[in-house]
Amino acid sequence: MGRWFGAFVALQCLCGASVAQTYPDRPVTMIVAAAPGGVTDIVGRALGQELGKAWGQPVVIENRGGAANILGTEAVAKAAPDGYTLLVVEAGAFTINPTLYKGKLPYDTEKDFAPITGLVRINQALLADKALPVTTAADVIAMAKAKPGTLTYGTAGVGTAPHMNMALFASMAGINLVAVHYRGAAPALNDLMGDHINLMIVSVSLALPSVKAGKVKLLGIGSEKRLPQLPAIPTVAETGLPGYEAGTWFGLFAPAGTPHDIVMKIDDEVQHIFADPAFRARFLDPQMYESIAGPPDKFSAYIKAEQAKWAKVIREAGIKAE
Repeated sequence: MGRWFGAFVALQCLCGASVAQTYPDRPVTMIVAAAPGGVTDIVGRALGQELGKAWGQPVVIENRGGAANILGTEAVAKAAPDGYTLLVVEAGAFTINPTLYKGKLPYDTEKDFAPITGLVRINQALLADKALPVTTAADVIAMAKAKPGTLTYGTAGVGTAPHMNMALFASMAGINLVAVHYRGAAPALNDLMGDHINLMIVSVSLALPSVKAGKVKLLGIGSEKRLPQLPAIPTVAETGLPGYEAGTWFGLFAPAGTPHDIVMKIDDEVQHIFADPAFRARFLDPQMYESIAGPPDKFSAYIKAEQAKWAKVIREAGIKAE
């Protein structure tokens, strides 16, 4: 019995390696759990184009946005685990939704997916209404402590990065801020420019045009260190809240059960693409995207740590799904 079992396991390993050698031999569908035009879509399309070149097979982008990333994520959870259906999604699907929608998700983020690799991380900027008498994060904290519950901030919806990163700011600073939820970052930014709300945290690339036009104040960037592209702009940690970071990331996943050799083949190719100087110069650097491509085990550990961090923020801030 032992010999037969050992032979069976060896045969399975050989079959997996054989499948990986020929993978992909037909088009691959990459489901992007967001509408066209956003960062998730931009990253997914750039990656799909490069993978298509490397593999000699089309990578078809299918946008399935809506419901806090749940629609697209569910589609991949239920897909065949053969490497021909992949998911590109924003961090919240795996770090925030499991807590925010506990018991309500149509899949299990730990059991139904094979994490492949992180893709990019983006940094966010802390903005203020131009009429608000603040110039640093420390000023915001002091004002919020002097007038608790009076400062408002805009979000792109409950559980989104602009919401959660401002909730984290308030939690770390020990202050009370009032959230005003919008259906996206753009309308929230419009209301900040119109003096209807006081604060907002949003991606640096989206913030800069309004900052340069003098319509909002940029108080700091939520990066660990100053950005090479914007060396004169301080971090939020420098200007009032040590240890604070604000950003989000995007990752690549396959359905659980996808052969390990295929997962590793995809991961190796993605790491190669993101390490290519020409790709970095053409795509990553102009967008101020930071590559987080790496091995699946490192990515899985990162997801678990991020989920624990955000679960604490959600509990302490009393955030509820709408």
